[in-house]
Amino acid sequence: MPNNKLYSDQASLIDQVQQIAQGLAQTFAPFCEVVVHDLRDPKHAVLAIHNNLSGRATSDPATELGLARIADNNYPQILANYTNQFADGRPAKSTSIGIKDAEGRYIAALCLNVDLTLFRSMQNALEQFNATDASPVQESLDPANAEAIRRRIDQYAASLASSPRLLKAEERRTLMRELKAGGFLEVRRAMEIAASHLGISRATAYNDIK
Repeated sequence: MPNNKLYSDQASLIDQVQQIAQGLAQTFAPFCEVVVHDLRDPKHAVLAIHNNLSGRATSDPATELGLARIADNNYPQILANYTNQFADGRPAKSTSIGIKDAEGRYIAALCLNVDLTLFRSMQNALEQFNATDASPVQESLDPANAEAIRRRIDQYAASLASSPRLLKAEERRTLMRELKAGGFLEVRRAMEIAASHLGISRATAYNDIK
């Protein structure tokens, strides 16, 4: 006699997984395919598929990974960011999460398949854009000693386990006095550089020194 309560609990659990799948699909559209597998029916396991990138359809059979879970309840519940490939050869990154019922048996799986094609194209474009060639004449668009000012500010903030823009007013005033005493503010645009790095106005920076 079938356990009606267990079946009902399984159905409710899978329904919740489908809600999660819809939310993930809407968040990561159109680059991520989200699939819900009902492992209780391996011949027709694909229960729902969102942002369809693989060309599969509902009622398609379980994948090799799904069959492995059905055969072994000790199979890893989470397989994250493993290399995969769509049928047309596009590279993909996949994550598969097994869903167990109250008795510890795999009954479903939530799978995410990310199409890496666009991201790799973007990566190549950024690498090309960021590529630089050597110049016959060394040139800097940054005022002299600007990096020294920023570095000293960073060191001071780090000593307080903070960051430049999160310094408290009294901490910042102490820093500005130290910069002045150390001669850091004698160079052109020094106050502007310090104020910009601290995320304050130049007027505030001048007031901090007074």
